[in-house]
Amino acid sequence: MARQARAEITRDSVLAGAADVFLRLGYANASLSEIISQSNVTKGALYFHFGSKEELARAVVDQGNERLVGSCQGFFDPRVPALEACIGITYVVADLSMNDPMVGAMLKLTHQIGDYRGAQGENITKTWGDTYRLLAERAIAQGDLQDDLDPEVVGVLLQEVTSGVHIVAVGTESMEQMATRMERAWHFLLPSLVPGEKLPYFREFAARRLRRYVP
Repeated sequence: MARQARAEITRDSVLAGAADVFLRLGYANASLSEIISQSNVTKGALYFHFGSKEELARAVVDQGNERLVGSCQGFFDPRVPALEACIGITYVVADLSMNDPMVGAMLKLTHQIGDYRGAQGENITKTWGDTYRLLAERAIAQGDLQDDLDPEVVGVLLQEVTSGVHIVAVGTESMEQMATRMERAWHFLLPSLVPGEKLPYFREFAARRLRRYVP
């Protein structure tokens, strides 16, 4: 049992070190020797758990996504208005991108390792797109999105906006602005999505959410 616990600690150390290296250098420039040094483990310990850099990257994707899903659990409560949940999730993505290296590395890696699958074969981007689609269906039923909208189209749009804001923040080395840029995206996006009488409320809701992350 003690051996198993030590193995889990070592694996966690490797994943944490890998997340830091992938986040800092990107997938192509990250080397296993750099990850070994960052993790403070031996080469043998790393290869005991992971057979290649790609396998390690996909494990980081899985763990980062688990953390993101866990942080968004409250928004999956059916008592939470669905459009508020959509807005809230995008700010969690922005916050964890800035403050959780595992999530930041996961988001970066999903655009760099050639496809969007984790170690278990789950398509991370498609899964989140499906989540936004289901929330859009609920928001239409709740009257918070215009009733002539296609939830499939809205789901893809929200995924594109969330991913796009992140990609631009990474590419311009301005991650600290991601939450502010997310609020700005919502400010201009909402008029095309919500009934006119509800626009002031949801713009204010998006602005209030921003103040949770940017003083």
